[in-house]
Amino acid sequence: MTLGDLMASQTAVVVDHENVDRVNIRDLEAGSSSISSNGVVVDNGKAAAMTTTSMVYLPQNVCFCELRHDAFEEYVPSGPADTGLVSKWRIKDRMKTGCVALVLCLNISVDPPDVIKISPCARMQCWIDPFSVAPQRALETIGRTLNEQYERWQPKARYKISLDPTVDELKKLCTTCRKYAKSERVLFHYNGHGVPKPTPNGEIWLFNKSYTQYIPLPISDLDSWLKTPSIYVFDCSAAGMIVNAFIELQNLTASSASGPSTRDCILLAACEAHETVPQSAEFPADVFTSCLTTPIKMALRWFCTRSLLRESLDYSLIDRIPGRQTDRKTPLGELNWIFTAVTDTIAWNVLPRDLFQRLFRQDLLVASLFRNFLLAERIMRSANCSPISYPMLPPTHQHHMWDAWDMAAEICLLQLPTLLDDPNVEFQPSPFFTEQLTAFEVWLDHGSENKKPPEQLPIVLQVLLSQCHRFRALFLLGRFLDMGLWAVDLALSVGIFPYVLKLLQTTTPELRQFLVFIWTKILALDKSCQVDLVKDGGHVYFIRFLESVEAHPEQRAMAAFVLAVIVDGHRRGQVACMEAGLINVCLKHLQGSIANDAQTEPLFLQWLCLCLGKLWEDFTEAQVRGLQADAPAIFVPLLSQSQPEVRAASIFALGTLLDVGFDTSRDDIGEDEDYDGEEIIRAEVIMRSLLSGLSDGSPLVRAEVAVALARFAFGHKKHLKSAAAAYSKSQSNSMLTSLPSFAVKSSGDSQSISHDGRVSTSSPVATPGFMHGSPLSDGSSHHSDSGRLGDAVTNGVVNHKRPRPLDNSVYSQCVLAMCVLSKDSSPRVAGLGRKVLLIIGIDQNSVKSTVESTTSPSPSFAGLNRSSSWFDMSGGGHLPLTFRTPPVSPPRSSYLTGMRRVYSLDFRHHLMNSPDSGLADPLLGSGGSSGASERSFLPQSTIYNWSCGHFSKPLLNAADDSEEIIARREEKEKLALDLIAKCQHCSVNRLHNQIASWDTKFECGTATALLQPFSPVVIASDESERIRVWNYKEATLLNSFDNHGYPDKGISKLCLVNELDQSLLLVASSDGNIRIWKDYTARGQQKLVSAFSSIQGLRPGSRSVNAVVDLQQQSGYLFASGEISSIMAWDLEKEQPVNTIPTSSACSISALSASQVHAGQFGAGFVDGSVKLFDIRMPEMLVCSTRPHPKAERVVGVGFQPGLQPAKVVSASQAGDIQFLDMRNLKEAYLTIDAHRGSLTSLALHRHAPLVASGSSKQLIKVFSLEGEQLGTIRYLSTFMAQKIGSVRCLTFHPYEVLLAAGAADSCVSIYADEVAPPR
Repeated sequence: MTLGDLMASQTAVVVDHENVDRVNIRDLEAGSSSISSNGVVVDNGKAAAMTTTSMVYLPQNVCFCELRHDAFEEYVPSGPADTGLVSKWRIKDRMKTGCVALVLCLNISVDPPDVIKISPCARMQCWIDPFSVAPQRALETIGRTLNEQYERWQPKARYKISLDPTVDELKKLCTTCRKYAKSERVLFHYNGHGVPKPTPNGEIWLFNKSYTQYIPLPISDLDSWLKTPSIYVFDCSAAGMIVNAFIELQNLTASSASGPSTRDCILLAACEAHETVPQSAEFPADVFTSCLTTPIKMALRWFCTRSLLRESLDYSLIDRIPGRQTDRKTPLGELNWIFTAVTDTIAWNVLPRDLFQRLFRQDLLVASLFRNFLLAERIMRSANCSPISYPMLPPTHQHHMWDAWDMAAEICLLQLPTLLDDPNVEFQPSPFFTEQLTAFEVWLDHGSENKKPPEQLPIVLQVLLSQCHRFRALFLLGRFLDMGLWAVDLALSVGIFPYVLKLLQTTTPELRQFLVFIWTKILALDKSCQVDLVKDGGHVYFIRFLESVEAHPEQRAMAAFVLAVIVDGHRRGQVACMEAGLINVCLKHLQGSIANDAQTEPLFLQWLCLCLGKLWEDFTEAQVRGLQADAPAIFVPLLSQSQPEVRAASIFALGTLLDVGFDTSRDDIGEDEDYDGEEIIRAEVIMRSLLSGLSDGSPLVRAEVAVALARFAFGHKKHLKSAAAAYSKSQSNSMLTSLPSFAVKSSGDSQSISHDGRVSTSSPVATPGFMHGSPLSDGSSHHSDSGRLGDAVTNGVVNHKRPRPLDNSVYSQCVLAMCVLSKDSSPRVAGLGRKVLLIIGIDQNSVKSTVESTTSPSPSFAGLNRSSSWFDMSGGGHLPLTFRTPPVSPPRSSYLTGMRRVYSLDFRHHLMNSPDSGLADPLLGSGGSSGASERSFLPQSTIYNWSCGHFSKPLLNAADDSEEIIARREEKEKLALDLIAKCQHCSVNRLHNQIASWDTKFECGTATALLQPFSPVVIASDESERIRVWNYKEATLLNSFDNHGYPDKGISKLCLVNELDQSLLLVASSDGNIRIWKDYTARGQQKLVSAFSSIQGLRPGSRSVNAVVDLQQQSGYLFASGEISSIMAWDLEKEQPVNTIPTSSACSISALSASQVHAGQFGAGFVDGSVKLFDIRMPEMLVCSTRPHPKAERVVGVGFQPGLQPAKVVSASQAGDIQFLDMRNLKEAYLTIDAHRGSLTSLALHRHAPLVASGSSKQLIKVFSLEGEQLGTIRYLSTFMAQKIGSVRCLTFHPYEVLLAAGAADSCVSIYADEVAPPR
């Protein structure tokens, strides 16, 4: 019989299975229609033949897979500046060549004795024939020309020329140059074509005064005159001799020095020690100098002799190429541009990164000379001459980029005749840059971090200078930077930073989105760029972009991120952005988002909050301006945003808006001054808004509350310590009959604290206004707080160093909040809470207590006034106290009803500064420590640095593993649908064949169990919250771990989250705390993904929560209740409560079950035997209510019958009866089974198969069909001795197979099937 055939009958059928094993159930007449899987209403007779394997049976929601869930508990706060790659790209000591010494030893018309010249021989010096005029005139002309050639590369340097000098003249020249250059670099250019070759000792030759002798000059003398930093150019034969001698000198100096050598000397030499410079007439005599100073001319002349088109090329046209080298739109300028790009590319791809930085980015003149040196190597090697350098460079003369240069040169030369003959002919630019960008784009399509870097990266930098290529270059550059931080580091190391910084001065609107994206990637790597941006006024560019409404919200979020980094810990940045109006821009966007929430990007809201938080962090003037702009009232609605990151960022911004005395730039005005009431009102509103985050479902939000409280505690230590000490005084007429005697450090700044740590004043908790105005105290509190703040009138900036004291009730609330945080279900948040308590002198380790309560609901600050119930400060284990429950007045109904339990606290007070404490509190020490050092002990915010990680990851393309994830899910969906179809049509005879048995070794028996859907794994736990994972096919233990370390124990439910994806284990404790684990099947690898408290309050007089929880994977909702007057509905994706459903009953809920087909629908069983059906999609939420159990005993289990019908429910009571209900059609059960008499302990319904199982404390399990037919009875284990099973504690069916797992009080977990062999 299919699921749709079993319909309600007007007469209930009662079957007594205690006396009869099997009875005949009369056929039930169909009373209504059935709905097929495709939504068509069909007759019930036909429904039996239909297969209801619709996708509606499969969960579609995926939760807890965001960035915030990735190792949150182990996360160590670190900003962009701690990535490990930071600032390696920066030039540590940028340098300039300040003086140039040009030394020409030509002695024209007199050949040196060791040189034998060929005929014809090279004669040109600086492109001048020295024999065309008188020797002296020729020498002077050559000197002036060389000077002009160098000035093109460094026009601002001071030039000194020495023609055929003596030793004394050269010494004077060198000392003068060093004196003028000071710490800048000196260039020494030596042309020795008119003197002998250098000696093997490294001596160069000069002249005597009468030019009758050659005088040697040791390189050591020259080095001692020029000192460092310096660069030498030696254009002479056997120049390698000088380099070798210089290296020996450097090594000798380094060995004699005690520390590392700090000398910065660079050498360029025309040839090696055994070589002579080329004498061929096709080259100038100073071919090395010509390559270094006139590279374009030299390169073109050399190319013309080797081009296949050399016969059609006119050499004389080379000197007539139109244009200027600085104008890239002219032929000469474009050739120079291409040459720079080619040589830069060769160097960047061949040289080590640090050497490239030193030679090609540190000094403009040095960079130009080394680019040209690469050309000299290419040309002179063709003449069997090898230029050398120090530092030595790898060979570059055969690099394939020279082919690209040759092609560009050829295209230009072919146009020259036409351009020179007709000035009106338009110059056709070279396709070089377009082709190189295309090559770069191809690399982007196929490259990765593990492959060779794109060699075109320096060319992309060059084309940023051109308007015609800039748009495409920025687009491709953005794609490259998006590949990861390694790509950003590569781009910065090639020298892209000054180019993109200068581009911020452009006003082209088309480039704005690219520049914002690029700067986002840069600042995600290196925060230090904030200084450069503020110095150049770049912050204004991003503020204007942020203000523009036409930009996409995600792009504006990037601009907000850039601005947040600019102001992060940078006072000049904070001042500049504040004066540029950043506060008003951000608040305007936040106000607009509140009015139009549907169109607001959460990432944009998140970064607006973070930007503001960083802007006014420890900056009083900005805090005052924010308060004047009514910022707290704007932030309050954001605390209920669906995105946890937005809520956490709002908490962060509110926390940094508080002035807690960190701004040391102001004069210290006494703490006890009379302060105006408006500022106090604002601070109180901020604090109450912050405290509303305590009940948030996301640890990320609660962590920010703890950090904000730490800041507040640092600035208000005196008042908070007084409030903490006040709790130690018991008062009969106060709200607490016995308040906690905290371990408070008595220091000089709190004179109200007596020697025993108590105060003589009454507890601030007893004040009538305690918690009045809390954001969650009643339904209208948000509006009242906002209005209260809005009515406050600000009147300018008030300079004070210490924060202003607030109302005592606020301090009381804060102390309670700190205690609550110290026992949070998230270990990270609890650790932060303990740090906050230490700030105000509460040492939990010194508190002695006995715990009378066994459970601890998570607190809500809703309704914490005199009419509310009491705060739970016991159950976590981190803050062990003794509690008693005094009588309380009835609680007020509210959203998030707050804590419904009050405790009297019995503390052993202990002063932290007593000799036996053994504790040293750096935050509460003597006044000798500075504020900065004290602040270093404060907990650090998580949300800002955590959020920065978003921009470090690829933003343009989806993750590479998305397709693999989708494929795995589709495979599981197909398998699940096949298994569901088998379950729906299965014919179970006797479900009692034991296929596996596992002794869990639990000391107090098995409390809960769970079968995984797609692997032979069973998960079990005990009352001590020890969780064990077992592979029942291989009979191996996979993992064992504790859910938490608190003393209050007890697990009420195990659920799987994302069962079709990478499943997570949801563990619900009896105290209402929820913890979600990943990697729980790997031994020792389990990680806590998230944790929160699902229960917000207790009924008056209740001592424990006894939480009942169920997960509805279809909607992503978690329903939780217990000893409270409502049911909490949590949206796990949003990590916040979406509804609080009143139970409309004086009794507590004892069983809860969510429909796995109809989203938002769930059933609840009560301790008085009643059953109610709820649907949160309906306005009234309560669908129907009935009391089917005649003995009105506790409902042990409730569940939805398999199928698509929404109101078919099965309920079992402790009395032993199982009732089959159609909640929408009948008030009474249409089928009753008396399964166990007064001993029923558990109930399980199969999700898809028509099976019901019940367990008894009398060591018995029974399995029924949905018609009431008993299919099996389980009494004994399948062992040799046929041992009887233990008292049944829990039952659970496999979600997609006919398997039943049973956990017993004797710690044994057994798995049963309808077949003897284990299922596949």
